[in-house]
Amino acid sequence: MSTGTQDSSGGGPELELPSRYAVVLVVDVVESVRLMQDDEAGVIRRWQAFSAHADEILRRHEGRLVKNTGDGLMAEFKTAREAVRAAAEMHEWMSKRSEPLTSGERLALRAGLHAAKIFDGTRDIYGIGVNLAARVCTLAEGGETIATAQVRDLLSDVLDADIEDLGECHLKHVDRPVRAYRLGPALHENSLPTNRGHAAALQASIAVIPFVNVLASTEFKGIGDLLADGIIDSLSMTPGLRVVSRLSSGNFKARSSSLAEIANRLNVRYVVSGTYAASGANVMVAAELADTTSGHILWSKRTRGKWRDLLAPECELTHELADAIHRTILETTASRATASPLPALNSYELFLGGISMMHRASADDFELSRRLLESLTERHRRIAAPHAWLGKWYVLRTIQGATTDLAAASATALEHTQRALALEPDSALALSIEGFVYGHLKKDVSTAELRLAQACAINPSEGFAWLFLAVMNAFQGKAEAALEAGHRALALSPIDPLRYYYESLMGSCEFGAGNLQEAIRWCEASRRRNRQHLSTLRILISAYAESGQAEQASAVAQALLKLRPGYRVSQYEANSVAVLYPFGQRIARAMRQAGIP
Repeated sequence: MSTGTQDSSGGGPELELPSRYAVVLVVDVVESVRLMQDDEAGVIRRWQAFSAHADEILRRHEGRLVKNTGDGLMAEFKTAREAVRAAAEMHEWMSKRSEPLTSGERLALRAGLHAAKIFDGTRDIYGIGVNLAARVCTLAEGGETIATAQVRDLLSDVLDADIEDLGECHLKHVDRPVRAYRLGPALHENSLPTNRGHAAALQASIAVIPFVNVLASTEFKGIGDLLADGIIDSLSMTPGLRVVSRLSSGNFKARSSSLAEIANRLNVRYVVSGTYAASGANVMVAAELADTTSGHILWSKRTRGKWRDLLAPECELTHELADAIHRTILETTASRATASPLPALNSYELFLGGISMMHRASADDFELSRRLLESLTERHRRIAAPHAWLGKWYVLRTIQGATTDLAAASATALEHTQRALALEPDSALALSIEGFVYGHLKKDVSTAELRLAQACAINPSEGFAWLFLAVMNAFQGKAEAALEAGHRALALSPIDPLRYYYESLMGSCEFGAGNLQEAIRWCEASRRRNRQHLSTLRILISAYAESGQAEQASAVAQALLKLRPGYRVSQYEANSVAVLYPFGQRIARAMRQAGIP
């Protein structure tokens, strides 16, 4: 069906062409003109070989080839996740399977991604979004994929890709700078489940089956039991999970039992299983989580480590797997509980949309999330959840530096959290946000700590409660308590869309404890995910300055001033509770030393 759509340039007649929303992938060969001049026939043969495999890759990821230009291609996808995976496969094929040219060089691809409305022609697709995907492609180096904020907002950091914020980038023939992101390999092969249609209890039962050795050697036969034991130990400390003992689940070791049989014998909803291969000091692990009611694999991961680490009381490998398993189960069971009071499907969609858009990079999406949540508070006056999330919205707005009127922002945030608590006095989320408003905006530390302690007691799994508690402890010089609370928050939210914010506050905690190199490590990780987070830059400047790395401190200070022209240390001193304590005084002093007036 043709859709009359205004030309997005703002002028000209409406287009009477079929249109739809899609993710556009543009791929081309780096320095193709030079390579063609040196070895035209060799480049053409290798591109033809790649094109044949590109067709297979596109089919596998539900992509459609729009055109092949001889040294590049354009394709469209329904989802950003499949577009990213297809681009990654293309890079891998070209780097590993394409033969070198006579000069010894290999062809290398660069890729650009953008999500937008596109218009169908007879043999092509059209629109500003199509052109922007091609422009973004020029930002990439060989083997890289660069995406716009519109694509980044459709991806889950860590699960879909390792996402690095490149900041505002200037593109040829594009009037305004474009926020761009470099996409690295994802740590998980499959994303979180999206089927939310059936009811499920919050109490989850799970069994971990000893992992199977895929090699014939018996030298490392006990590693599978160590892996299962470590995961069981970590999951057993997780509130809301009933974990079957290793003595019971161990009976299914190396047996070809069906999920239905395991579920029936052990009375569990979820089963963790996997394989491993050990060589020397290393072990490669493939793990998966299955839902026994549907038979579907909800999550899978391949990872590696040192097998001797499995003997340690705190094993990073098994803890990482357990965290991911726990998060996946929470997504499949707890997400519906969050929205279940909303009686209508449209309201349910508005609620999830409001939460999702709150954490996107686009300022327009962030503003839209407020409108969606406000519409829910008007439609459902007895529901607490939309008010709690609106309170969080106003906190995030202040953190992002979108307002300098802290009194008005804190008053509005408290209005929403208090409405939520009036409707649901035991809302850990509302208590957490209210505690942060009191501590960060109103500078009332005692009330902040009271609210956060209440939130932690009501729901020990509320990550924001522990995160904000870590910050308040750091401000007051309670280094050990701050780090303990911060690490607990991270463990509860290993793939949170605000991961950069968690990492930034961990940097604050380490800085407060005097661990300058750890503070730098956390803040650089946060900066990599979001280069425009002011708090991260402040702590990074301070940690570099106090560690004697004046050149690095000055460089970050210049980046801050470029981001916020006219910024003054006095703005930090006027707006942050931190300056009430030596913690904040250190930051103000370090920023001045680094050249911020």
